[in-house]
Amino acid sequence: MTFTLDDETVRRLRELAARLDRPQSYVVREAIREYGTRGSASGKLSETERARLLYIMDHLLPKLPKRPQKEADAELREIRRARRHGGRLHPVE
Repeated sequence: MTFTLDDETVRRLRELAARLDRPQSYVVREAIREYGTRGSASGKLSETERARLLYIMDHLLPKLPKRPQKEADAELREIRRARRHGGRLHPVE
């Protein structure tokens, strides 16, 4: 792969590689890895990601069942019990 970098970026890359005593390719890989991690953690979304999240908020979240937490916890306990004993005795309504 070949990239063209401006003079200032090349200077900084060489300085950083020398200071870290690492190859320039290592510095570039680490910079890209860090940028990718930091970019998503800082809330920067691509237009596609933003549209997908808005779709979820608008279309899928309203379809989540609205029931008391106690009821959901009871169903989860029943599912776990059934898995330990070979399946449910009766279907959930």
